[in-house]
Amino acid sequence: MGKDTDEVDRIVEAWGAERPDLDFSPLEVLSRVDRLSRHLDRARRAAFRRSDLEPWEWDVLSALRRAGEPYQLSPKQLLPQTLVSSGTMTNRIDRLVERGLVRREADPDDRRGVLVTLTGDGRTRVDAAITRLVDAEAELLDMLSRADRDRLAALLRKLSLGFDA
Repeated sequence: MGKDTDEVDRIVEAWGAERPDLDFSPLEVLSRVDRLSRHLDRARRAAFRRSDLEPWEWDVLSALRRAGEPYQLSPKQLLPQTLVSSGTMTNRIDRLVERGLVRREADPDDRRGVLVTLTGDGRTRVDAAITRLVDAEAELLDMLSRADRDRLAALLRKLSLGFDA
């Protein structure tokens, strides 16, 4: 094995010697995706921690921030963006209200409805976190050229769309 080999190459080579009847090419791709996912998870947690946010808090706050002015969504609108149950969402909103990162407001278009609004502190934290996150992720991709990044993004998008369908 040369200097351009990684742990996945070693694993695939060892399995190939033991089970030459199997095609290990899926492992060459998906084991690397899995390993990269762990590095990404660590980088994201560090970026969020430096902004005093938990990953679940980031999910809710970033959905509100991406919504644009007035940084407000209903709990129902937050659900598909955070992939949690309505009970979990209620609990998360309660905790974010306690921390002063969001506030609940009556929905003027629905007397029974509630809107969740990002506070100034929530916006400051989510903006700091996205800056740190983009910087950390750019560092993870440093060794790739822009063309390689674009090619990889296109391939991963193609794979992701296959799962989403």
